[in-house]
Amino acid sequence: MKALLTAGGRGTRLRPITHTQNKHLIPIANKPILQYAIDAVKQAGITEIGIVVGVDNGHEVERAFGDGSQQGVAITYIWQEAPLGLAHVVKISQEFIGDDSFVFYLGDNIVVGGIERFVEQFNNGASDCLLTLARVRDPERFGVPEFNDEGAIVGVIEKPTSPKSPFAVSGIYFYNSSIFTAVNAIQPSSRGELEISDAHDYLLKNGYRVGHSEITGWWKDTGMPSDLLEANRLVLSKIEEKIDGRIDQFSDIAGAVVIEEGAEVISSRVRGPAIIGRGTKIIDSYVGPYSAIGNNCQLDGCEVEYSILMERVRLNNVGVRVEGSILANDVEIVRAAGKPRVQRFMLGEQSRIELV
Repeated sequence: MKALLTAGGRGTRLRPITHTQNKHLIPIANKPILQYAIDAVKQAGITEIGIVVGVDNGHEVERAFGDGSQQGVAITYIWQEAPLGLAHVVKISQEFIGDDSFVFYLGDNIVVGGIERFVEQFNNGASDCLLTLARVRDPERFGVPEFNDEGAIVGVIEKPTSPKSPFAVSGIYFYNSSIFTAVNAIQPSSRGELEISDAHDYLLKNGYRVGHSEITGWWKDTGMPSDLLEANRLVLSKIEEKIDGRIDQFSDIAGAVVIEEGAEVISSRVRGPAIIGRGTKIIDSYVGPYSAIGNNCQLDGCEVEYSILMERVRLNNVGVRVEGSILANDVEIVRAAGKPRVQRFMLGEQSRIELV
């Protein structure tokens, strides 16, 4: 079995962060989102991985992961000229997949518990396609399965206005080569894309065997800022304490906290679960639960909680607690000096600030 991962798309719902960064490289607990997908397929015994990337930002992914040899996998990059739908992703990957079965794993999805049981179910079953389902509060955001009285899937509707079930088809699918018949037979939707739900519908209507399995643990499609924070919270809730950095005698650490090599905590309080990245300095500050502070940041006289700070972020004497926030690389928030007291901003397109 091979793995096909997505790492293209423009991440429009995560702007302005994705104006300058591939969304699959946004860190969750100081690790790129895409790394969780690679880890999941490797843990399931799959080491041949194709990653579909866009021509506009794919080189970032290529630089980040290389050929995969350092992680014990073999990565092939498949270049997509434009984001033309998930079924198009499968279509252009036919040469890489060949006649093998494969897991199609959307690279911005995180699932707790791994995918081993789904791999085993697909390999031991009699399905041409196995869809993993997750019970969600807002199924209208996703592809939604429709069931008959026997509990079998009879249709999949993409982003329906009136969902016929409380389930979403999650971003983890298993196929044999019959999926290529489907993706080559369907036509673009009104959005101009080849929809993966249409490919599933084709399989159902043409006598192919489509099975399903429910994700009973935690699954998240990290497509929106609130999803990133929730995924960060969940991953941090599973960490174990590891102190490789320096904590001075005036600091207080409690809970599951990871302080990476080269980090320093000086006259500060850290309440876990939280992670402090390499080379970061926390001075006279408070870092609260569910905070991920990236590498080479500096917090001085600040309070941060339930937030993601990427690399080289600088916070200096911010007057209020930073909470529920995502700060991209090289962001600075500092207290202005001098008179008159003003609030001075330099913001990119689609930035958002809440003032108190």
